[in-house]
Amino acid sequence: KGKTTSAFGMVLRALGHGLKVSIIQFIKNRTDTGEIAALKHFPELEITLCGLGFIPPVESTKFKHHCDCAQNALLLAEKTLMDRSINMVVLDEICSTVHFKLLSEQDLITTICKAHEHCIIICTGRYAPQSLIDIADTVSEISSVKHGFERGIKAQKGVEL
Repeated sequence: KGKTTSAFGMVLRALGHGLKVSIIQFIKNRTDTGEIAALKHFPELEITLCGLGFIPPVESTKFKHHCDCAQNALLLAEKTLMDRSINMVVLDEICSTVHFKLLSEQDLITTICKAHEHCIIICTGRYAPQSLIDIADTVSEISSVKHGFERGIKAQKGVEL
């Protein structure tokens, strides 16, 4: 827990310094979260939700649609990473898209390598591929020690939503 929240903290820091930021969410598709509501108040921030939510099993007829959405998000990411007017790009849940086979590891690395030289790139999600770890300047691993969900506590506004 806390990977996206940590990235959004970095977004707030960047916005505080007047940087232009883009967030591309690869899996999530909820617009009713507190983070999205708060961040929409910043004109120098662009948020694009590209996902369809929870990923179905590979055998599902819906899996291909999730792959298509992830591929479209990667095309948007490529364009955004090359835009010199954007200082920071968050690729939210991009690591998970590779792990769950929505995107290929090679396509991810190729896209990231196209970024302009001053672009700050933040990739979130579990299971970061080793090739991404190898080219990153900073890698953090966030792990949950205990979470109320394990005891049946539903998502709460201000905590998970």
